[in-house]
Parts: sequence; C-alpha cells; structure tokens
Amino acid sequence: MEPASPAVSTRFDEADVPRPGAGRLARLGARRVFLYGALLVWAIVCLFPIYWTVTTSFKTAVNVTQGHLIPWLDYRPDWRGWRSLGLSPDTIDNVSTVREEFLSRFTNSAVASLSASLLAILIGSLAAYGLARFRYRFGFMRNEDISFFFLSQLILPPVVLALPFLVLYKELDLLDTRIGLILLYTLTVLPIVIWIMRDQFNAIPVELEEAALVDGLSIWGAFYQIVLPLALPGMVAALVLSMVLCWNEYFFAALLTSVEAKTLPVMVASQTGSQGINWWSMAALSTAAIAPLLIVGVALERYLIKGMTAGAVK
Repeated sequence: MEPASPAVSTRFDEADVPRPGAGRLARLGARRVFLYGALLVWAIVCLFPIYWTVTTSFKTAVNVTQGHLIPWLDYRPDWRGWRSLGLSPDTIDNVSTVREEFLSRFTNSAVASLSASLLAILIGSLAAYGLARFRYRFGFMRNEDISFFFLSQLILPPVVLALPFLVLYKELDLLDTRIGLILLYTLTVLPIVIWIMRDQFNAIPVELEEAALVDGLSIWGAFYQIVLPLALPGMVAALVLSMVLCWNEYFFAALLTSVEAKTLPVMVASQTGSQGINWWSMAALSTAAIAPLLIVGVALERYLIKGMTAGAVK
C-alpha cells in the first residue's frame, strides 16, 4: 500500500497576508479626511442660503439688521414673517387677504410648472426617441446637429424674446392667462428635456426593441412596453428639473401677467418697496416656495440619481 499523502492545508497565516505600509495608510487616511472635509464645507456653502432664508422668516427687523444667525442663542424666534402672510398660528384661522393672494399665486405656479413640465416630457420624449433611434437629414443638419440646435435655444437671452412674445400674446389674447404661461414654459424647458431623454434612450440597447419586434410588438408597442419603463428614471429627473426651472421663472411671469396669472416669484419680488425690503415677509414667502421643491426632490431622490447617472454608463 502507498502511504497516504499528507493533507494540504488551505489556511493562511495572518503573517503571510501582505499589508499596506504605515505610510500608505496615513496617506489614504489623510486623503479621505480631506475629501470628506471638502464635501462638508461645500454642503455648508450650498445649504447656508436655505438656512438663512428659513431663519430670517422668524426674525424681527432688529435681528435682521444685526445679522443674528442662531435661533434661541442670538435671538428669540418670532412669527412676524409668517404673520404678515396670515400663516402664523395666531392668524391662520382669521380672514386674510394676503393669505388668499399667496394661495392664488402658489396655485398659479403649481399649475403652470406641473402642466408645462408634463407637456414638455410628453413632446420631448417622443422627439428624443426619434433622434436616438432614427437617422434624419435636414439640409446639412444630421441628428447631432439637430440635438445641438435644440440645446442652443437656451443660449438666447430671454430679454430678446420679450417684445415678440408681448406682441404675440396680446394678439392671441393670452396675456395674464395660465395657458399662456404653460405654453411659454413648455418651450423654455423642452430643449433640456430632449437633451436628457436622448442620452437616456441611447443608453438602452437596441437589441431589446428588436427582440420585442420579433415577438410581434409594433414599434409603438415596443416603445411603451420596453423602452419607457427603462427610461422612467431619466423621465423623472427631467420632470423634476423642468419643474424647478418653471417654478423659479420670474422674467416672463412678471412681463406677461398682471393680476390673474401672477406667480409666486413675482409676489416674492414685490416685497421690495420704496421704504425698503421686508426681509421677514420675503423670507417667509421664499421658504414657502422652496418647501414643495424640497419635498419633491426628497421623494424622488432615487429616480433622480438613476436618471442622472444612467446615460454615463454604457
């Protein structure tokens, strides 16, 4: 009989495992501390305006002029800014014309922003799908040139379009109407939607649609059942970005509206008068205007991250 061969040990001694040197560990630790420190500083810089706006809505005139920043430490919070809007706890049950105006402006902004964004997503997604899946030629322009043409419309300063839109809307009887703002906002955000959605559709393999066509689906069936579910994160990201741009738009809202369709940014700017700026009222209005966007952003965070990164991975 042959002697049994000794069992081969598969265990490794901890001493045999190579470890990074102390200098390398120190460099990695220092790099991580610097990175997180820089991100922390950048987060503070980005979030400080929001913090200042929210805290200013609870300040009095003295606290604003003296630059007090920390509530209950530098100053005692007061509901003065919210009281001027009729939204403080002691005035919420009373009749307030300012609160009615605020709710009207808030509704105008919400309706115009959401409607324009949805319309831009509908039109822009179809246009982007065509640019991503089919080849077009208009004179010397190809697909890439057409896509850049759409994006180049954002370079045009809004003031250049002020007089043409003013005359056009006067002739069409669209001045001071929600439908006028919706149509204008749709044209404003449509180039961004087309650009974002084109990258989303380019990131989806064409083979998936070809397999769906082989299974008997039509082009529209493959688009609705295969492409749209995969492009949903990008559509949500484009929708949120469009809503933010429409919600914050001031120039055309101030130019083309007067009473009925005036939006929230116009009301915020109206807090500046001949006697100065009502910082507390403006801060309260700004806080009320920021809150819906924050809620939407937090609720759709995972879609935003997927939508912004999907086009970067091939």
